[in-house]
Amino acid sequence: MNKAAQKIILKTRRQVFGDMLGNNVSLLHGQGFEFAELREYVYGDDVRKIDWKTTAKLGKPFVKIYREERELNVVVASMMNGSVYFGTVRQKSELITELVSILGFSAIKNSDLFSSIIYADKLYEKSKPSKKLYSVNSAVEQLSSFEAIGKEGDFKGLADTLFSHIRKKSLLFIISDFIGDIDLNLLSKKHDVFVVIVRDRFEENPSELGFLQLVDMENNASYEGSVDRGVLGEYKAALRRNDEKLYAHFKRHGIRFVKIYTDEDPYIKLVKKMR
Repeated sequence: MNKAAQKIILKTRRQVFGDMLGNNVSLLHGQGFEFAELREYVYGDDVRKIDWKTTAKLGKPFVKIYREERELNVVVASMMNGSVYFGTVRQKSELITELVSILGFSAIKNSDLFSSIIYADKLYEKSKPSKKLYSVNSAVEQLSSFEAIGKEGDFKGLADTLFSHIRKKSLLFIISDFIGDIDLNLLSKKHDVFVVIVRDRFEENPSELGFLQLVDMENNASYEGSVDRGVLGEYKAALRRNDEKLYAHFKRHGIRFVKIYTDEDPYIKLVKKMR
């Protein structure tokens, strides 16, 4: 295992299983139980389970009883196209790897099934669901050594592959920089979808750089030109339209999402969003 992967594993395992943030937070809490019945409160019941609406209606306390469902099937899909090979603080690809590690260890901690998918222009890796720590280590190692340069992102292919390959209802995390058109409508009807948008602040708010030769990391095409105020204005407007369309799509289909930048701590950001 390379040093970059080892570093990520040590850091994220300590965060998920250790005492950071004071109370050993579980990112995936509350997903594995469903409501079963109401019954009258008896001494010793957890007061947090009292159904106050029923209690007020009947004049005596009632509590909600839940039954534990089968374990969650947690699937983390990473879009590793060429655009993730960018970052001013660190590369987006490194942040994606750390996110997969955090979510993987969180699933293992909850005794849930975890599997990882790597996609770009096609499906590259799909692990079997597992409750073993080695499954997270393996996913991190694969992502850390994955060559994203020269690979174009096929979001339709990703959505179709996830829909056909994941048959059991799952908690599905999709990680990408989400620059481009994507339709998660069918996936959101079949699974509980949570989107993690990975960005670098510079790509959202770049500065004037003058005359440059640029390389498209998805197809290795070269471009020459001046990155002046006019060009930047058009670029920012296009990215803003991309994101407005993206957020509207998530809202319309009830898809939760969070944006994490390369200079942020992904564990803290996820904890705040998923509580």
